[in-house]
Amino acid sequence: MDIFSFLQSGLSAIVPFVILLGILIFVHELGHFLVARWCGVRVEVFSLGFGKKLLTYKRGDTTYALSLIPLGGYVKMFGEQNGEGISEEDKKVSFTHKNVWQRIAIVLAGPLMNFFFAILVFFVVALIGEDAKTPVLGDVAVNSPAYTAGFRSGDQIVTINQKPITTWEDVQRALSLKESHDLHLDVDVKREITGESAVISVTAKPEPNPNVLSSFDYIANVEGISPYSAGTTVGVFASSPLHALGLRTGDSITSINGVKVSYWRQLDSTLAKLNTQEPLTLEVLGQREGDKTAKTITITMAPSASLKSFSLQNLGLESSELYLARVLEGSPAQAAGLRPGDRLVKINQVTLQKWEDVLNNIKSFDGQKPVALSVVRDGKTIDLEITPKMTKQMTAAGAEEKRYTIGISPIANIAMPELMTLRSSNPIDALIRGTEKTWEVSVMTVMSFVRLFQAKISPKNIGGVISIGQAASETFKIGITQFLQMMAIISVNLFILNLLPVPVLDGGHLVFYVIELVKGAPLSLRKMEIAQQVGLAILMSLMIFALFNDFTRLLGL
Repeated sequence: MDIFSFLQSGLSAIVPFVILLGILIFVHELGHFLVARWCGVRVEVFSLGFGKKLLTYKRGDTTYALSLIPLGGYVKMFGEQNGEGISEEDKKVSFTHKNVWQRIAIVLAGPLMNFFFAILVFFVVALIGEDAKTPVLGDVAVNSPAYTAGFRSGDQIVTINQKPITTWEDVQRALSLKESHDLHLDVDVKREITGESAVISVTAKPEPNPNVLSSFDYIANVEGISPYSAGTTVGVFASSPLHALGLRTGDSITSINGVKVSYWRQLDSTLAKLNTQEPLTLEVLGQREGDKTAKTITITMAPSASLKSFSLQNLGLESSELYLARVLEGSPAQAAGLRPGDRLVKINQVTLQKWEDVLNNIKSFDGQKPVALSVVRDGKTIDLEITPKMTKQMTAAGAEEKRYTIGISPIANIAMPELMTLRSSNPIDALIRGTEKTWEVSVMTVMSFVRLFQAKISPKNIGGVISIGQAASETFKIGITQFLQMMAIISVNLFILNLLPVPVLDGGHLVFYVIELVKGAPLSLRKMEIAQQVGLAILMSLMIFALFNDFTRLLGL
């Protein structure tokens, strides 16, 4: 990478971060500033950033400043640090000499501004429109409880117990439970192919909510219901006629003779309708050696006299999920000789059907005999022995677990759920949506602290400025809606964090004032100084830990 590209990539990451953090800091400090002025306190400095002042502008009693370190800001109020030695005249504009309720209002204004700003941002997002998962079922496995009850792949859920369903989020909300109990469901669905309606009655069983950040402890589960489907990424046998024409393992079929395909379940049915006496044309998305991004490739097979019909099997195609995309450096898999592109066939003489079979077999390793593994490479079967290694893995819920792994990952074959644009029709609906969304994020943020203390979430999930910078940069690249949503989420986090009862933070000051209300007199200056020092030590320790986590993730450690 040349110096220009390096600087350009660096700037592209820094600019969104500065914009996001700058706006949130401004909003927070503006809350303190406005209420302080409203209460008659003289504000001496309003600064965005810390350290050396780069730009200053004075108007009235206040100096407005832009400072060197853009990781915070402050509002310096007259009489804030020491109320002694102030003349009777100046006591009227001194922070310390305001009554306790006014001081509480000034301190509380900063966090509350972040909360209300999040509502405003989510309000704007609701008017612009945001992406949401459609309430459409993914693959419903035959013989699953969902299939037995009458659900089919591609069903669109219209209502659950007479409640209208618009998004998959509505489905999850309808199935959320505070307590463990069976839940009878009457589900109105619209069939994918025929468009006909059907009402399915089923009893859902309670199980622990996999979303540890939810305030609902249980969900009503019908096994087999999910928004996810297998995609169209193929594994290609060396003997396949399409392999000779350039189709490769890891390619995703996007259309067959002009008919768009999105899911694995559509491939065989689409192929079966074709005449083998006519050419077969596939549009595929794949990445070739030397290409940085995937490109669309057209592959055309001449009419075939030897085939009576087209199918995945007679074309030599299968799902890619048992093919290896990656073998980790220094892993047991690499030591045993596994390579990217290998097709897993058996583990301990058990034939593998899906990637879940691989995970279950490796996780059940007893720590004694090596695992016998068979793979196909270049059309030949190779037998290997691997000794799995105990490693720490982060679960989807954010918890850390120890389990045996060998250091491999598959060529994933999952189609992302279909998305829809969810847009509020009028400002009132948008305001309601913005308020609801802000409240949901607030609950999730509070629950994240609760789960941390309960050890249900690993402390390794705590991130610092680098994590915020990465999130700002990535969402900025995706689009304005995603960037605004990230801004609102971080604004809510600042609201909650600043209310923590830690001296130095706004929440710590509020604790002092509550004690003053109860006692009828403020804490001694000495006690507050000691508390501030302890709070500063806690805050610095947390920042260092978060920064350590950031660098650990960045370096892949």
